Order: sequence, then C-alpha cells, then structure tokens
Amino acid sequence: MKLGKLKKLDLRSYWQHEAFNFTKWLAEPENLGELSDEIGIGIEGVQTEANIGRFHVDILAQEENTGRTIIIENQLEQTDHAHLGQLITYAAGKKAEYIIWIVREVREEHTQAIDWLNEHTDDEINFFLVRVELWQIGESLPAPKFTILCRPNDWAKSVRGGTLPGDLSDTKTMQLDFWQQLREYAAEVKSELKLRSPRPQHWYDISIGRADCHLALIANTVDRQVGCECYIPNDKELFQRFLKNKDAIEKELLVTEPLQWQELPEKKASRIRVLHPIDFNKQDRKEAFDWLIKTATKFKKVFPKYANAV
Repeated sequence: MKLGKLKKLDLRSYWQHEAFNFTKWLAEPENLGELSDEIGIGIEGVQTEANIGRFHVDILAQEENTGRTIIIENQLEQTDHAHLGQLITYAAGKKAEYIIWIVREVREEHTQAIDWLNEHTDDEINFFLVRVELWQIGESLPAPKFTILCRPNDWAKSVRGGTLPGDLSDTKTMQLDFWQQLREYAAEVKSELKLRSPRPQHWYDISIGRADCHLALIANTVDRQVGCECYIPNDKELFQRFLKNKDAIEKELLVTEPLQWQELPEKKASRIRVLHPIDFNKQDRKEAFDWLIKTATKFKKVFPKYANAV
C-alpha cells in the first residue's frame, strides 16, 4: 500500500495578507463552521473589521441561538503583547463573552496569560487560543487545521459561577455532568450536531440554522425523562405552519414515543417535543445519549424543511 506524506505549508504561501486574505476566508460560513466544530460552539459571522473606537476587530460574530457576542482576532505570526492587549480591548468594547485568538505560533507567556484569564474570570467570559496550520498530501489542495491550545475549564468555571464552590445543588451538578458526558459522547461517535459548552441547567440549546426556532434537549431529573423539542420563542404563525404539516413531520421523524404539540397560547413560546424515560442514577448513559443524538439529528433535518411551508 502506497501512502502519501503530510507536508506543512507556510501560511503566507496561501494567505499573503492577514486582513484581505485570511480574515475574509475565515469569515465565510463553511470556514467558521470548521472553527465551530473544533471549539464546540456555533459561530455565526456578523461583520469583519468591526469598529471599536479607532480600532477594528477582525471578525465580530455571535453564538447561534443565544446571540452571545464572539470576537475573533487573527495573527498569522507569533503571538505578541500588542495583540493580547488588543484582544482584551476589543472584548471590553463589544462586551464579548467568547474571545478567540487565532495564531501561527504561540509564546509560552501568552499561553500562561490566556490560562490565567480563564481561571480568574466568571463563567460568562471564555478565552480560546487557537493555532492554525496548513497541510498538504502530495499535490493535494492545502487543508487548514485548527488546534485549541487554551480553552476554559467548563466544569470549574460553571461551578465557580456561584458565590461559593458548594452553591450548585445536587440536581444542577447532575445536569452539568449529564450534558458534559453527552458532549463527550457526541464527539466520540462523530455526531454532526454542534454542541456548545454545557451549563448547569435542565435544557441544552442546539441551532438548526434559523433565528425563529431552535432545538432544545431536556433533562428532567424529577420525572426521570430526557426530551428533544423544536422550541419557537415568539412566532405562533411558525407553530401553525408546522401544525398544518403534522402528519408529514411525524411520518418523517419516526419517533417511537408520541410527539407533543404544545402551542402554549398563554405564552409567547411554543414547542413540539418528544420525551423518553431514563434512570439518571445509572453510570452507563449510552442508551440515553444515543436516543438524544439520533432524535435531535432527525429534528434538525425535518423541521427546517417545513418552516416556510404554506
């Protein structure tokens, strides 16, 4: 068997100018998607070279579903103090909750600085230091590779969100642990779902590429159920469009449990959900994770098809 050899390319051989070439390339949805997959949050571009006083942040973005602000600063060179200062200035100017620094090479002192920032900020502020590389096999097209060098400690930061480390209840701790295990399992089975950093709550939002609705996974520790739902925050007309196609949607979803159509007329939100029993005390949660991933994948494929139906 003949095998090719990996060859690392000079970034400047492909992206000669950082702003005109690399930033424009990264801002394209499919390339932000590659970065999203590596980091684990849905990134939706808003603007390149966005103004912050007399400065400009390379990419201003937001997290899908939540709208949390993301800033991305690119440096196709070795990290330096100037860019670290700019990163913090931009984060403050845009009140960013996710701060991403993409670099060619990193100095040890800047790794320490980003780790320190993650350790000394609350769970609303998240710093990522990411290395970008270009690789080629033989004469193939260059392939970009993102590698996370520094990231928040999800568990520690979520626990620190309270006044004291013991502030999280047993239920909140169980929820956070469950979602973290689900995220790790999804990565292990190479799920197509993009799962963001978990939080100690009973729901877990997933984008389906629309602003008017999204998926929500549910962990109900009281009734011992997990669930998957299409959640519509504020659009009763959209719920009615789905309802008119109820038979077709249920046929395509092929879920074993009954689908619950909840318009919730007394509230702004509506939802379409399915629930599944689970024993949260079991150490092996593979069956529950399989159900959640398979069901959410079906929901993500089916509901957007009927969102604009007549």
